[in-house]
Amino acid sequence: MTGFSVSLIVSNLSNVASYLSPIFETIPSTKVVPAQIEKVVSLVSRTGRDLQRYDNAGYRQVVGCVPYRYKKQRGNGAESKEIELLLISAQKGKGMLFPKGGWEIDESMEEAALRETIEEAGVTGELEERLGKWQYKSKRQSVIHEGYMFALLVDQEYERWPEAETRQRRWVGLDEAREVCQNWWMREALEAFVNLKCEAEEVEI
Repeated sequence: MTGFSVSLIVSNLSNVASYLSPIFETIPSTKVVPAQIEKVVSLVSRTGRDLQRYDNAGYRQVVGCVPYRYKKQRGNGAESKEIELLLISAQKGKGMLFPKGGWEIDESMEEAALRETIEEAGVTGELEERLGKWQYKSKRQSVIHEGYMFALLVDQEYERWPEAETRQRRWVGLDEAREVCQNWWMREALEAFVNLKCEAEEVEI
């Protein structure tokens, strides 16, 4: 095909488009996508350690949440709030724990905390104060971890989530959480959470 022929075809197409444009403008527009898309959760967890973040000392950086909600109770003619905490089963070994996992280099600490909580516990919500930083040694590997924990006020609980087949989750009171949480540093994070809530508001814990 010669260059002249190509030029002629392009010119003709341009003329046709110019002719049809006013016609298209008179056709009422229709929405092809819903105005509001329901919030969904990915059913696939991140895997691998290629993006894992380490500090200058070589400590693996992990981050997680203490998920909680308020349970209203009535007694003696008055209404009170009680805090419930969400624990999940460990993938290996016995006991329960709070959701946590590796902090990766392509996300902020807060993004990692929310992602790990969705992946492991299937909940999300309002991320609140950072509760502290702890160093601990992995039970399965001779690696030092540096763990950060946040308080998370849960406002959405998914029926399906990435690790639903390998973990169980359970809402418990403070006393039970202290008893069944298997990691010492997570129990310290829980106490930091309790102290924070005691100072901030009047709730039953």
